[in-house]
Formats: sequence, structure tokens, C-alpha cells
Amino acid sequence: MTKIDIIQNVCEKLGFSKKDSADIVESLFDIIKDSLAKGERVKISGFGNFMVKEKRARRGRNPQTGQEISITARRVLTFKSSQVLRKALN
Repeated sequence: MTKIDIIQNVCEKLGFSKKDSADIVESLFDIIKDSLAKGERVKISGFGNFMVKEKRARRGRNPQTGQEISITARRVLTFKSSQVLRKALN
């Protein structure tokens, strides 16, 4: 499913125009992005949790050459689904 599909579903289910539906979806994504950029956890009941985790710097290995390389510290986005979503999928 793409963002266009989400916009189309909002348009059909809620009866908004495509432009209004696009604005709603874009606003929702902007709010989620801004919250995650601040390091906040985003919890959507019945769906799951989005959170940003800090990964520390570490040593790695190039699988083709076997040469050791250093992997820099970074932030990664993780998602953990809720039990309600897991039950619905199974």
C-alpha cells in the first residue's frame, strides 16, 4: 500500500475530497515524523509503537573482502506491533 492508496481510502471512507484527504494524510505523517525526530515514542492504540533507538559505533567486516571497517553510531527507527494487530494478522 502506498501513500496514494491511503489517501484514496480516506477519500472513499470519509467522503472528503482528494485534496482534503491528501492534506489530512500529509499532516498525520508530518506529526509522526516531527515527534520521532524529537526522540519521542509514537504509540497508536491497536496498531503499535514507533520509536527511535540509538545504535552505538561498532566494528564490522566487509563480507566481500573480509576487511574490518568501523560502523558509525546512528539512530534507527523501530516498530513493535500491538497484540491487537498481531491477532488480526493471525
